[in-house]
Amino acid sequence: MGNDGVASVERALSLLDCFKLGAESQSLAALSQLSGMHKTTVYRLMNSLERMGYVVRVQSGNYSLGHRVLYLGKLYEQSFQLSALVEPVLYELAVATRESASYYVLNNAHRLCLFRAEPSEGLRDTRLTGTTAPLDDTAVSQVIRVWGLGEALYEEQPALPLFTSGIRDTHIASFATPVFGADEKFMAALVLSGPASRLRTAHESRELNGPQLRAASDLSRRLGASVRFCESFYTQ
Repeated sequence: MGNDGVASVERALSLLDCFKLGAESQSLAALSQLSGMHKTTVYRLMNSLERMGYVVRVQSGNYSLGHRVLYLGKLYEQSFQLSALVEPVLYELAVATRESASYYVLNNAHRLCLFRAEPSEGLRDTRLTGTTAPLDDTAVSQVIRVWGLGEALYEEQPALPLFTSGIRDTHIASFATPVFGADEKFMAALVLSGPASRLRTAHESRELNGPQLRAASDLSRRLGASVRFCESFYTQ
């Protein structure tokens, strides 16, 4: 089966993405400008969302989120398990690339390997889940320092994924890409690691870039980042 979706449903849901902290109430004109859709189209879609309880229209004519959004949010909070979202993406990436795939978070000024998936065969970089290390110049640390801590390591946006080789171990190299969540908040670094000789060749050919960027985009969407942001950020 394809994954084409239904355009009208996607447009309606994209309007819900226009509501953010500090912008909890939106006018029809603002929604039109933010979404890039004509006012008439926005008006029809918002009417449908209002009938279903996903938005409410107040006396001023502005729209706010409705009770159904709160209900779904509560359901999500009760069912949320980070491992259930992250681990399938890691396993798919490890299978597709035949390299070790990891999910690193910032923890007490260190990088913590929260989840990890190993390839089923071949020489690989083996590191236990729960391992911590200082923030150094490795690709994973650079991602955390730039997007997690706001350090100005680059004068302009670097090409992704970041790649380093031999920083902590002469024989190990890695690719790292930031992962985001709701409101485009930095969540973690998605990492591919393995033997330096093999990954240097992959870096030159860029053969692993596509799979890792797609995995990071998929994971970011699962964690709450908007489709529009992911399509823009991960397009290289």
